[in-house]
Amino acid sequence: MRIVVTGASGNVGTPLLRRLLADGHEVVGLCRRIPPATPPYSGASWHRVDLSYASAHDLVEIFRGADAVIHLAWGFQPTRDVDHHHRLGVGGTAAVVEACRLAGVPHLVHQSSVGAYAPVSDGGPGVSVDRRVSEDAELGGVPTAAYNRHKTAAEQLLDRHERKHPGAPTIARMRPAFIVHAEAASGLLRYFTPALTPARLLRALPILPVDRRLTVPLVHGDDMASALAAAATSGAEGAFNIAAEPPITLDMLARELGARPVHLPYRVLRQLVHISWLLRLQPISIGWVDLAFGAPLMHTTRARAELGWRPTVAADEALREVIDAIVAGRAGTSPPLRRRTLLDALAGLCRGGAVDVRRLP
Repeated sequence: MRIVVTGASGNVGTPLLRRLLADGHEVVGLCRRIPPATPPYSGASWHRVDLSYASAHDLVEIFRGADAVIHLAWGFQPTRDVDHHHRLGVGGTAAVVEACRLAGVPHLVHQSSVGAYAPVSDGGPGVSVDRRVSEDAELGGVPTAAYNRHKTAAEQLLDRHERKHPGAPTIARMRPAFIVHAEAASGLLRYFTPALTPARLLRALPILPVDRRLTVPLVHGDDMASALAAAATSGAEGAFNIAAEPPITLDMLARELGARPVHLPYRVLRQLVHISWLLRLQPISIGWVDLAFGAPLMHTTRARAELGWRPTVAADEALREVIDAIVAGRAGTSPPLRRRTLLDALAGLCRGGAVDVRRLP
């Protein structure tokens, strides 16, 4: 099959490329910064495209002749540049789905997120007694998180397209848990920790002050790649939850960090994070805290039954792998996964913290 992948050099795109190429597919990658010609990137052909500014007509010729498009491109930082993330996440998705229609691509696999679901309350459609959601649960996201709002808006955009253009293309929506793997260690560190924090300090924390109710779904990047590949090659349609067991708790996280868990009430933690973000001491906005405590757990029955998907890495093993990799200073070779350097950190501080505005290409 000829498969086009947007965001093909990132956290999910990298293991997906490796999987698709190993299965013998022809892969065309789209990204804002072309990765080096080393495996797995050397096995794909590349187009430099910034989806925060691209139109459907910019993509049609790239998509023409593809058997499927897998749409991964999304933004996480800088959290202050909400307009950029909306252009990329929502505007980019609009361009991709319309380009699929114009180019006659029969199938689109869109990577949504657990963050698209509304925060879980007791009962309600698609919510079980253990507070896990199935694919028919209410969407809506955590309102304070731009990431969640945009994931929800992108799915609503797909709804409208399907009503207006049924089957052109057929669309699968993957709703994964938080995705981690060793190769993404430096990228994750850069996105979610203060700029000058030495990676080795993660395992030097004496205590971990977080609300004891923390419970987070997780999945390994290789298993996410397997789910995406299965959806693309089978022509699957509809929504699929993707997560591994067991959910990550405060005690599990503290154990992997070698720290003592200390209960810090959610409201206090939330305010501390917000104040430190306003002071540009760290890159995580308050919405990410709300997401960590508001994201539901998920049933994965449909993915197992219809895609034949099974996770090969337990969630606690995936957590251990990525923490080991962060402490060891591991990194990928593509621009999104590159090693975080002191020069990068100092440049960020000179700009007054996290980058606020991306320049026009």
